[in-house]
Amino acid sequence: MTDELLVIARYVALPGEEATVRSLLVELAAASRREEGNISYEVTQDIMEPERFVIVEVYTDDAAFAAHRESEHFQHVGFGQIIPRLASRVVQKISGAARV
Repeated sequence: MTDELLVIARYVALPGEEATVRSLLVELAAASRREEGNISYEVTQDIMEPERFVIVEVYTDDAAFAAHRESEHFQHVGFGQIIPRLASRVVQKISGAARV
């Protein structure tokens, strides 16, 4: 068992942006899963409220998450394309998470 960083992000897309946000999250997830310090990156979309997304990410440590946020794909797709299409965004970091 190792200490890891768990990140849970909750996104609410602006009206009419749900499909675009979903598509961009699929692209971002694929690139993020290839990062050296990424252990997992899962995206879910609420069936009843399709504007709501939950992203669950696990990194080897805080430095790996910091590298993710500085990556070209996160800067371009995340900050550049997804975030402007959101009504709200909440990101929670849980340090020292252990997968069991």
